Amino acid sequence: MAKKFYVTTAIDYVNARPHIGHAFEKVLADALVRWRKLKGDKVFFLTGTDENAQKNAIAAKEKGIPVKKFVDENSNLFIQLCKKLNVGYDDFIRTTEERHKKVAQEIFKKVYNKGEIYKGNYKGLYCEGCEAFLTERNLVNGKCPEHNKKPTQLSEEAYFFKLSKYRNRLIKFVENYIVPNSRKKEILSRLKNEELRDLCVSRTGLDWGIDSPVDKKFKIYVWFDALINYVSGANGNWPADVHVVGKGINWFHSVIWPAILLSIGYELPKKLIVHGYLNLKGQKISKSLGNIIDPIELVEKYGADAVRYSLLRCSVFDDSDYSEEILIKRYNGELANKLGNLVSRVAGLIEKIGVEKTENKLIKKLKLKQAEKFFENYEFDKALNTIFAFIDVCNEYVQSKKLWETKNKKDLFELKESILKIAELLLPFIPKSAEKIKKQFSAKRIKKGEVLFKKIKNV
Repeated sequence: MAKKFYVTTAIDYVNARPHIGHAFEKVLADALVRWRKLKGDKVFFLTGTDENAQKNAIAAKEKGIPVKKFVDENSNLFIQLCKKLNVGYDDFIRTTEERHKKVAQEIFKKVYNKGEIYKGNYKGLYCEGCEAFLTERNLVNGKCPEHNKKPTQLSEEAYFFKLSKYRNRLIKFVENYIVPNSRKKEILSRLKNEELRDLCVSRTGLDWGIDSPVDKKFKIYVWFDALINYVSGANGNWPADVHVVGKGINWFHSVIWPAILLSIGYELPKKLIVHGYLNLKGQKISKSLGNIIDPIELVEKYGADAVRYSLLRCSVFDDSDYSEEILIKRYNGELANKLGNLVSRVAGLIEKIGVEKTENKLIKKLKLKQAEKFFENYEFDKALNTIFAFIDVCNEYVQSKKLWETKNKKDLFELKESILKIAELLLPFIPKSAEKIKKQFSAKRIKKGEVLFKKIKNV
């Protein structure tokens, strides 16, 4: 019987168009999903948009558009991004949907009835970009390090969640939850060395967001609302096997989210994959910093597989530089010159010469166990390195054997079988191209066909 495997991405703010960082997270999760499907798992993949945030309301007001219309239009851009990138989600949750509101209010009420949400007064620093209260220790030169802006001093009546109660249980939980180790150590250091304060879970004086079920004067604070999407959109698949999120929201997913679940008695998620950021010339790519690369435009210009490949070549856990120039370099140097060249040459030779079945000794040079280990450890960039190392071996095999002269059908059989294995391993990364290669090399009569990756010129 197939094993259940539930994967989520973070849900995205819809205060602006998607940027390349959103695309990176989507294709990381999609590569994981496709890998698990190859392993025979029954996968459920959830993504979506975070629409109740105050910054969405502010952005709508600046554009002079009703908030609902604004979030509808921008949410649709994230759906479009997934479709264009060939990201095969099973459900797309929007936090303005009734199904989500209902669950968020039920969970809030449950925690309140348990005596773990109480009324008090809040005074502190609030970052609109993070939708979070910060301490002086969080700031760099008096600014939020994530958004490079000074937080606002707020003082208001509020409801609080007894987050501090769960400190010891969270320390124990985090030990086996966060990947990579560096991100785990950051959270453990904060939990062990800093005061874990109770969490403000309401905002007052707002006309956008989910009403608090215990006091209509208040809206549910966006993180308490947003994190619940993983349950409201689970379709019976909870607990999550893997949450995929960026490093900027590690704390919310490794401390606040499990604490909410502990409070309501729900099973905890199994793994949190915390990926690095994409940088443009060393600076984080983000809406707030205004150095956006539009992934929809990139896909329309170069195709889904070119964008997917160039992103999945980036380091999963460390920050990576990314640009259109990097995409082109990876596309021309690796997809066109290495993979495309191998497929074209071998298919052309088989069309002329044919194949003769034999033992495939060439495949032994593929470090399959190493590639699988990288997949299991969520190091997709390293898995790609292993696959392309074998593509290099295959190209060298064609050259050293001089198959256009020797016309050895057994050698060509080994290459055909090896290319089929390469295509299978590349399915999580470049699904459309990998399917084409599989179809081409599984045919009774193998033909050269069209060029798989046409070189990008005039750049």
